Amino acid sequence: MTTLCSVARQSAEAQLWECIVVDNHSTDDTRQRVEAFIEAHAGLNIRYLYEPQQGLSYARNAGIRASQGDIVAFIDDDERIVEEFVEAYIALFDTHPDAMSAGGKIIAEYPTGRPRWMSRYAEQPIANPMDFGEDVRRFPERRIPGGGNMAMRRVVFDTVGMFSTSLGRTGGRLIGGEESDLFERMAHAEMRCYYVPRAVMYHIIPAEKLTRDYFESLCYNTGVSQLIRAQMHHRRPALYLGEAMKWVATLALSVVHRPAQSRYLLLMRANITKGILSGGKMPQR
Repeated sequence: MTTLCSVARQSAEAQLWECIVVDNHSTDDTRQRVEAFIEAHAGLNIRYLYEPQQGLSYARNAGIRASQGDIVAFIDDDERIVEEFVEAYIALFDTHPDAMSAGGKIIAEYPTGRPRWMSRYAEQPIANPMDFGEDVRRFPERRIPGGGNMAMRRVVFDTVGMFSTSLGRTGGRLIGGEESDLFERMAHAEMRCYYVPRAVMYHIIPAEKLTRDYFESLCYNTGVSQLIRAQMHHRRPALYLGEAMKWVATLALSVVHRPAQSRYLLLMRANITKGILSGGKMPQR
């Protein structure tokens, strides 16, 4: 309940926000635990919502439909947010009427320690750390907020649609790209995105997400996700060219990193490439 506990400690006045906990077809005691938490925090507007169709995009879309505010923010269940998280987003949208979306700082947290093989490049698909300084600013070009720390005006979904259910994690399948697809549609609609440094999220990475098998599977599915998005937006040749250029950069980086880090850099690139060339097929494991 680490995530919910951090939500309950928000400094923003309780009447200014709601929290919708989407249970995405769980088979454990999630419902009982969440309902007990809600009962223990009766002064907060926290609601439980069951979404029977498994998949991250289905869960997020269900939360959007159930929410009542003009601003919708997203967090995941493997993180904790700082006390001023909600307050920071409210302030951003109040003071920047041109902002249609926003994202905050992401700090990776490793309870069992950061592995020696992890370079800042190999860390990206696992933790997606993000820090663009201490000032509010337009989001850097070609970067988008992390999925577990982003917020949008409701009008965004009315204008460009919601998360694509062709993308997003489903059960053990590590397909992603649903945020990238949404932000691409927003970019085409010329919607501005801002960086909110005070909206800090700590992304908790457990030991089971630091194994070689998990890393290879995650990278493979990153490639599959990129392929699906390229097919959706009719730009497969650009994807192949971009991947070839990334191989050049990866080989250059592998020369200047420690052997363990270089090995995982090459594993990352090789598995992403396999995913791109897979035709969307799941790996046999």
